[in-house]
Amino acid sequence: MLATLIDHPFDQEGLLYEVKWDGYRALTLSNKGNVELVSRNNKSFNEKHYPVYQAISDWAINAVVDGEICVLNEHGVAHFGSLQNWRSEADGSLVYYVFDLLWLEGKNLMEVPLRQRRELLKSTMPKSDLIRYSETFETSATEFLAAAAQMGMEGIMAKQADSTYSPGDRSKSWLKIKANKRHEVVIGGFTNNEDSPKAFSSLLVGVYESDRLMYTGKIGTGFNDKLQKEMMGQFKPLITKTNPFSEEIDVNKPSRFRRNPPHATVTWLKPMLLCEVSYAEITDDGVMRHPSFEGMRTDKAADTVVAETAVQAEKVLNEKEARKTEKLLQPPGKGSRKSLLNPTEETQVKKVNGHDLNFSNLSKVYWPGEGFTKRDMLNYYYQVAPYILPYLKGRPQSMNRYPNGITGHSFYQKDVTGKAPDWIKQFPYHTSDGEDKNFLVAEDEASLLYMANLGAIEMNPWNSTIDNPDQPDWCLIDLDPDTGNTFEQVIETAQTVKQVLDELKVPGYPKTSGSTGIHIYIPLGGLYSYDACQLFAKLIATNVHHRLPKFTSIERMTRNRKGKLYVDYLQNRPKATLAAPYSLRPKPGATVSMPLHWEEVKKGLKMKDFTIDNALSRIQSEGDLFKPVLGKGVDLPKLLEEWDEE
Repeated sequence: MLATLIDHPFDQEGLLYEVKWDGYRALTLSNKGNVELVSRNNKSFNEKHYPVYQAISDWAINAVVDGEICVLNEHGVAHFGSLQNWRSEADGSLVYYVFDLLWLEGKNLMEVPLRQRRELLKSTMPKSDLIRYSETFETSATEFLAAAAQMGMEGIMAKQADSTYSPGDRSKSWLKIKANKRHEVVIGGFTNNEDSPKAFSSLLVGVYESDRLMYTGKIGTGFNDKLQKEMMGQFKPLITKTNPFSEEIDVNKPSRFRRNPPHATVTWLKPMLLCEVSYAEITDDGVMRHPSFEGMRTDKAADTVVAETAVQAEKVLNEKEARKTEKLLQPPGKGSRKSLLNPTEETQVKKVNGHDLNFSNLSKVYWPGEGFTKRDMLNYYYQVAPYILPYLKGRPQSMNRYPNGITGHSFYQKDVTGKAPDWIKQFPYHTSDGEDKNFLVAEDEASLLYMANLGAIEMNPWNSTIDNPDQPDWCLIDLDPDTGNTFEQVIETAQTVKQVLDELKVPGYPKTSGSTGIHIYIPLGGLYSYDACQLFAKLIATNVHHRLPKFTSIERMTRNRKGKLYVDYLQNRPKATLAAPYSLRPKPGATVSMPLHWEEVKKGLKMKDFTIDNALSRIQSEGDLFKPVLGKGVDLPKLLEEWDEE
């Protein structure tokens, strides 16, 4: 059943209001264990959205259910672009919002009034955070639409409470009101601006009117280089010499929005691909103003995409009655990653990023003091993957393996030649003995979990990537206490590093080591050599030591430190590794190397404040505090020059 678009909200007795979810419409067909999850044009979603399919299978309901598959952002708002790019749970929180029940236990409910169908649906809902009941709000449409717009939602639905369900009909019993102007469009070609390095400069799009593709404008924003390359892979088989639009299009014609456009060439495409676009308005000649790409669509046929014209609300319902809000708008609950491995089976095979991973010995205890198992460790890395992967991707790893837990034999493994599966990325190196070997390079969730499954409790990446191996992305100061130091002295030293950085107007980002010290990172942006990085770190370390000479040292040799806290700047060298942010550590307590706010670096801070038990809730609450480390780097030559002048 489809809805009619209207141009503005109205208030009327007998209407139920819902959120207009920004996702893929999906029907559940479930009968005696046989489950199908299908799109509007009858395409299977079983594999594409496998967590929803599995959750429906677990539901074990004998019914036909109508709903919408969405990906939620950090505010719990459905985001279509994220859904379009979704490949695994690491890409976002997948949720299936259900709002109608068409059949139940062999009985056809489509002639039953909507309100009763929804009551039956609500009574059968499973205890699942992935399958959610899409609440209705008997409130003011104007207020509800304003609230939805403020939350960044696409719009709202208004449905007659006593309406029946008419498959295939675009009924006026169901109405949709958009908070922002958005539409599906057909891609008929793309342009390339002169001297532009991008795969394409803009998309040429339109909608059908009868059997003619009517041009509605150029989309030049909303995609990055990676997405453009992926889209070009879809475009190449469809390249044609024929203009698919009903009119000639002059892509170099000046407009009132752009008087001097760059010279562009056009490549035409067979009109078979769809995308979603947001825009400010439609001009009198039918062209979108300020369009922005939102994502590709695969759930509809191209020839079904026509212009959606909003009809006046008065033509749908003549009477309007104001009514008070009976239920406040509640935003959807924030989604969270679920565990990868179930709590009972000792051996499990999971498909991750298209690769089958065999997880075994899952009940083996890795932290005897606390009873945490290999399963707990793997579930942690699965859940923390979106946060830790930015600090691992493209970086060779030195695996510190504890196959029998932290009290068993451990060893470092650098070379994976002939040992890792073919899909694992590797980076060559040459040993002093003349041997050619290969580091493992973490690229995705699958490679992260592959390492963890080998018993690599901690993740130890290079400071640089294989694309830029001689230029680190960050400079770091490692505060490494001796047995005679207290952790309060570590904290005082970290605060002193902060004072030095503040005086230089340089940002620094602290994290616990997860062992006994604190690490402080400074973003470099991969712009400078390791020598320059180490010189900068040495200047900082020397300055800190001069301020705290009684209990700090910058001497490399342990015997020369005389039990003092080591302000280590020599970690800034090629191939050196350090525990990544959010990495577990093979220490009692199952501690985590946790990024901190500077205000937290004070007396009372303890390593065991952050463990496998509480790290995820902390990360979800605070976000990725270390994200700026991978951002714009400091102006190192200028800083060294100014320091030299002092």
